Amino acid sequence: MGNNAVRVWVCLLCVVGLSVCYYKTTVLGLPIKPQQDTEVWTVQAKINFVGDGGPAIFEFFLPNVIPGYLKLDEDFISGRFGLAVQDEGDNRKAQWAIRRARDMKSLYYRIAVARSSQSSGWQSHPQFPSSPEYPEPYASAIQSILDEARTASADVATYTMEILQQLNSPVPNENVELFRDHAGNSEQWVKEIINILSGVRIPARILWGIRTSDSSNHSQLEPLLQVHNGQEWLTFDPHTSERGIPLNFLSWNVGENPLYHLSGGKLVDIDFSVTKSYKEQIDVARSGARHADSIFTEFSLLALPVQSQNLYRLLLMVPIGVVIVVLMRTFVGISTFGTFMPILIALAFRETQLLWGVLLFSLIVAFGLMIRFYLERLMLLLIPRLASIVIIVVIIMLLISLVSNQMEAERLLSVALFPMVILAMTIERMSITWEENGPRDALLQGFGSLFVAILGYLAMTNEQLMYVMFVFPELLLVLLAMCLWAGRYNGYRVCELYRFREMKNIERD
Repeated sequence: MGNNAVRVWVCLLCVVGLSVCYYKTTVLGLPIKPQQDTEVWTVQAKINFVGDGGPAIFEFFLPNVIPGYLKLDEDFISGRFGLAVQDEGDNRKAQWAIRRARDMKSLYYRIAVARSSQSSGWQSHPQFPSSPEYPEPYASAIQSILDEARTASADVATYTMEILQQLNSPVPNENVELFRDHAGNSEQWVKEIINILSGVRIPARILWGIRTSDSSNHSQLEPLLQVHNGQEWLTFDPHTSERGIPLNFLSWNVGENPLYHLSGGKLVDIDFSVTKSYKEQIDVARSGARHADSIFTEFSLLALPVQSQNLYRLLLMVPIGVVIVVLMRTFVGISTFGTFMPILIALAFRETQLLWGVLLFSLIVAFGLMIRFYLERLMLLLIPRLASIVIIVVIIMLLISLVSNQMEAERLLSVALFPMVILAMTIERMSITWEENGPRDALLQGFGSLFVAILGYLAMTNEQLMYVMFVFPELLLVLLAMCLWAGRYNGYRVCELYRFREMKNIERD
């Protein structure tokens, strides 16, 4: 019953802890390494127009659904203009208004985005378009193109792709040439394709977006083709027939409606500029979690005050040291004074640094042990003797600090950070072991305690481990599972294999 219960708990804790960690890395995008930077793109639209002197209203489409990107920030710079933002289906529109618009007016819209694996898409379900009546010779050409695509396709996606491959063929037939000659630019080309797809009542529309491949000024919106297959909108490049939204394509708006509408003035220009910067990936992931309304945003250590964060950065490393003690004592067989005394010493090493910490620890224990042997001759009771050792340890630490101050050895002043009660108990237990089992066992346990403390220090000061435990505290469940699993271990330890090596030789003989 005990073994089965432990196995169930070990599996359950590991699954929960690793699943939450996997979700935070893959869905929320939290990095597993500290100080990882990611590209952040800032796109700015600058609008210049001249007012007529009376009321002016400027309406402008804004990015709404941006697959492949995560919106980090959004700014409107509009001076004395009133601003209202509203959704219009799959689009979003800003409306600037002012009572009196004279001379040149400038409006700015700025959005900062980062690439993201979080999925998002358009949720609208369009109606089937009515089949238009094409004039000749376009009717015959369109019918030929549609018939040829129908025989080589199985659904809306493959049907659209077949049509695009025909229209973009390097060796076009006379039907395709008819449409190529008629289309003047990219927008007209996409509209021609939409018109052709209307012949088989496939809902289609234009997707406008801007390229973020490089920092640039005077960028332009580019059109892509979208068709609806009854469940979702599918995107195609109208010139290459490739399916999907390009990696560096920031979706802006959909449909054939004009990008802007101005009343009460005359537009001068709309200028798009793109710039690239870098930001820590963990900040980007936190913004993504807030955007997705994830519960891990509210229950994150990063949401705590800075003082509390610094405290938990230290406390979350203690379980790492505890697991090291479990592994060293259960599987290796190293003896220590006290169960978790080495971890407390390792915490002190964080302030003294490793070399000076080992020297100070050895010096205090050595002096304390000599004085403890003298106290044994005085035949004192246990509690007064322990109290005396604590006071003696404090005196030794004080003397070391005074001498180091005179020698201008500032690092030795951190001796006051050692846990004095733990040092006193170490001295007491080492002296008892010395008397009962001899100096060899006492020194072995002393060196074992120091060795485990050094391992704990190296693990607890590792920046990668500190970052992982702080950002993914659910891994504490995995550490708990390791301790539960180790608690049922009853096999040989490494030191016992060395201890009984002679028996193996006897069995071979």
